[in-house]
Amino acid sequence: MDVLLQTPADSARSPDRVRLSTTPSVNQRIDQAMLKRIWHFAHKSRGELDARIAELDREWDLERVLESNAAGLALSGVLLSAVSSRKWLLLPATVLGFLLQHSLTRQSAPVQVLRRLGIRTRREIEAEKYAMRMLRGDFDKLQTVSEENHRAIEAYRLNRP
Repeated sequence: MDVLLQTPADSARSPDRVRLSTTPSVNQRIDQAMLKRIWHFAHKSRGELDARIAELDREWDLERVLESNAAGLALSGVLLSAVSSRKWLLLPATVLGFLLQHSLTRQSAPVQVLRRLGIRTRREIEAEKYAMRMLRGDFDKLQTVSEENHRAIEAYRLNRP
């Protein structure tokens, strides 16, 4: 499965720190679910593949889920402290501490909970989307690309910022 999740260009840039800090059994469960979806769509029509790719475009990744939850909880804590008790300021302080921890290490308790719930990283979502595009035939025309062009494209991918 890591073949889909790490292309040579990806591994040359930076590792997926969230996957590295996630329990292997959780990563395996997420990967297996993705493989099942890919197998399920292997013989679907172009329209069904288009619909799945559109779903993947709309799927929230771990960062977005984490940020929106953190913002909602922090705002709730501030509002509750204004109308109820200053003790509610502990909620945004805790949330911001977890958010800082995540930004520095990509590890935090909320991330582990979200991963166990099956929330995927952007790279994992893009891997499934890439597989769906392959099934749809988006890359069939690339078979006519010469070896020199292929090497030039791969060199660009490895060296882009």
